[in-house]
Amino acid sequence: MKRIIDLIEEEIAGAFEKAGYDRSYARVTLSNRPDLCEYQCNGAMAGAKVYKKAPIMIAKDVIEHLSDKKYIGEIEAVTPGFINIKVCAASAAEYLNAMKEDAGLGLSGTGSPQMIVMDYGGPNVAKPLHVGHLRSAVIGESIKRLARKMGHKVLADIHLGDWGYQMGLIITELKEREPDLPYFDETYTGDYPEEAPFTIGELEEIYPAASARAREDEAYREEALHATYLLQNGHRGCTAVWKHIMQVSVSDLKKNYQNLNVEFDLWKGESDAQAYIPDMIERLKTEGHAHADQGALVIDVQEESDTKEIPPCMVQKSDGASLYGTTDLATLIQREADYHPDHIIYIVDKRQELHFVQVFRAAKKAGIVPEETKLTFLGFGTMNGRDGKPFKTREGGVMRLENLIAEIEDEMYQKIADNRTVEEQEARKTAKTVGLSALRYGDLSNQASKDYIFDVDRFTSFEGNTGPYILYTIVRIKSILNKYQESGGVLCGLRIREGFEAAEKALMLEAAKYNEVMETAFEELAPHKICAYIYDLSNAFNRFYHETKILSEEDGEKKKSYIAI
Repeated sequence: MKRIIDLIEEEIAGAFEKAGYDRSYARVTLSNRPDLCEYQCNGAMAGAKVYKKAPIMIAKDVIEHLSDKKYIGEIEAVTPGFINIKVCAASAAEYLNAMKEDAGLGLSGTGSPQMIVMDYGGPNVAKPLHVGHLRSAVIGESIKRLARKMGHKVLADIHLGDWGYQMGLIITELKEREPDLPYFDETYTGDYPEEAPFTIGELEEIYPAASARAREDEAYREEALHATYLLQNGHRGCTAVWKHIMQVSVSDLKKNYQNLNVEFDLWKGESDAQAYIPDMIERLKTEGHAHADQGALVIDVQEESDTKEIPPCMVQKSDGASLYGTTDLATLIQREADYHPDHIIYIVDKRQELHFVQVFRAAKKAGIVPEETKLTFLGFGTMNGRDGKPFKTREGGVMRLENLIAEIEDEMYQKIADNRTVEEQEARKTAKTVGLSALRYGDLSNQASKDYIFDVDRFTSFEGNTGPYILYTIVRIKSILNKYQESGGVLCGLRIREGFEAAEKALMLEAAKYNEVMETAFEELAPHKICAYIYDLSNAFNRFYHETKILSEEDGEKKKSYIAI
């Protein structure tokens, strides 16, 4: 379905043309004075200089030539040249009835589906998820669902940090603690145990202990670097330990992401890209895309239009070691070979922007991805505490994500228990649902690129722009529909009639914005715009609810129309 704003614009454009003005001036926007009108056109202001006329004269001229109007109800020229528009209530009702009959609620989706790969999540194995992982997961999941809703094929890849020095540290510390394990016996030729020699809790303690020791003990650090080398060169015992690390970590990560209602299609990591690196390095050299710089191998990515320096993308250190840039370029090769994506979207901390500018430019320059493949970096801000600094525990450490989820669930449980008499099991179940909505909506309602303050009290409130308020509105709507059915009413076949009351018409017009909001949110990769719409829609509904006798309405046709809305 066409958007209602486009239908209005078509009518205005026809009037501009009939009056002798260019159609391009007929752009219609939502009114910035909703107390006066619902939509507005400022084209007369823009055309004044071109046509050497006062804006108000152009505006009045356009209105006089407005002969074909179905969606425009009232229209007025206002000094100095604004065109104020009110929608025809009958046409708004007709539009909503068409939406109601459409399986996609009028959302047309894309006419040319794309293959999109999304890279979000990005946790390191052997480490617990912390609050810093929340934004990537929640924003990525939302955009993935939105892209699918628009008709695109999407593969979501968690892109694990599962390779490199951190693995060497864990292997070295395990060897220190349990030297008799068969993984460290070079003469051992049998099968290694299927059971991991550590639990997730032990693994999460091993890594920070090893990391701390390596900073103080040079010999220990060298041993960890050697273990990393052995792993990356296929050492049998080290590889077996690495597989245990992956098995235990991924199982725990899946549980934690499930608690957030986040799902990935691909559980690939840095390790999956390693096989592509040798050939990639060789090709970059032989084709002249990369050159030596102080012993390292780099790709120049500076462009003439740059207003600041963009350093070269380093793909190999002077000692032959790989870097994040190496792995990211190799991952692009792997994704191109396996999925041939039209678009790859990275959802990462905004502080990584320069790195991805370098990687994207290097990938295009070296032909790693086709020129037409779109590479997008969506950088997100940090979640801060009330002090404006990155969110931490009361003790000052980085808070585990599962603890944050538990904290917000406990807060919701307390509110439910204080306000209602309900069995504990039911209260806990409700608290989990409402707590998750508070957490996810609280994050998504903020523009992704901006930092925001995580305020448990505000996020768990049933008032204001919060997840619980949205859920409360949904519960209220479902309650009305259930009561209507219990009294013998039938939901099928209901039609919306022309809205006469202000609150009724306002709700109808808010609902009619659905496809416009969804399309814009996807084009701009902006879930916060959906949240803003949901909040406006909830407010419009609650005003309608408070000002309208819905179930007690005596006029049967009116009541059916209310229920249809």
